[in-house]
Amino acid sequence: MSSPHSTVARIHEHDVEPEVETIDAQNDAANTGKRKQMFTRLGLGIAAIAVAYAAYDVLIASNHVETDNAYVGADVAQITTQVTAPVREVLVSDTQAVKKGDVLVRLDDTDARIALAKAEANLALTERRVKGLSATDLGLGAQIAARAADEARAAASLTAARADLEKASVDMKRREALAASGSVSGEELTVARSALATATANLRAAEAAVSLAGANRQAANGTREANRVLIENTTPETNPEVLAARATRDQAKVDLERTIIRAPFDGIVARRSVQVGQRAEPGKGLMSVVPVNAAYVDANYKEVQLSKVHAGQSVTLKSDLYGSSVTYHGKVVGFSGGTGAAFAVIPAQNATGNWIKVVQRLPVRVALDPKELAAHPLRVGLSMTADIDVSK
Repeated sequence: MSSPHSTVARIHEHDVEPEVETIDAQNDAANTGKRKQMFTRLGLGIAAIAVAYAAYDVLIASNHVETDNAYVGADVAQITTQVTAPVREVLVSDTQAVKKGDVLVRLDDTDARIALAKAEANLALTERRVKGLSATDLGLGAQIAARAADEARAAASLTAARADLEKASVDMKRREALAASGSVSGEELTVARSALATATANLRAAEAAVSLAGANRQAANGTREANRVLIENTTPETNPEVLAARATRDQAKVDLERTIIRAPFDGIVARRSVQVGQRAEPGKGLMSVVPVNAAYVDANYKEVQLSKVHAGQSVTLKSDLYGSSVTYHGKVVGFSGGTGAAFAVIPAQNATGNWIKVVQRLPVRVALDPKELAAHPLRVGLSMTADIDVSK
């Protein structure tokens, strides 16, 4: 027989078990609700992120194309000499900043000065010779006039000789006619015959003199024409010989000036190889000058990024040298004529059986703001990140 206390305990146990089950059910329901709420929030969060990403892609990302395959470039000047001469002095070194017109190298100018002196002397001599040709033309004109006078005098002598011959011939005939009747002595006939022979000889001499005078006049005319060809339609200043001598003198001056090699623009000296005493020759590089203030950026974009890119669009750039603290602003200038693979020394062999398509990159030239370059100088070859705004 159970005691009242044990009976009460069993009653309490039966009453507690339903209460515990109820509490567990409530806890499970609460946990389930929390999980649903958590998953709902997670789904909403993911949906919000997706919407935000889509909005960012449509409103912002689609208006920008970015690449970190970009590098600083510049039109580097290769400094060479245009004359052959020993190097007398080198005034710059690598990494030195120079201004346009600064002297970089001085060459020995001894040969150049001698060549200039010879050219100036030759010019002076040529000018005197050409002026002499002008004076000779006047003298030849007077000589032609004298030859014409000689020719006229010879013609007159010829006329006289012909008259003398005619008279001597007439006298001879008369005396021959009288000699048959004995009216003329043999001596007179001999004198007449001698006079006729003398007149004939004088006529031949006069004819020769006329021919000689004519030839002398023609020779004088030819000499004058040959002289006039050298000075025709010119002055002593515009004569071809003078112009040629002056050009030689000017070339000698230029060669002398070229013994001093100057910087073609502002920049930084790089790759200096010239030394004092070295013989500089045309085409041999002495050093380079990098125009850092005129640097640009070549950004290598994938071909699939360039459908909306065109010249004039704004570009935001950052340099690995300065990090995100410095931002450069530029403009798209244009596109390269071909991809890097197209200009490679060993081009890709795409016309083969084992072909794999590779997305190509096309260099895009970006001009930088000169003021920003002056504030934060860049060097050729530095890495850049370029972001083009294609919304405009």
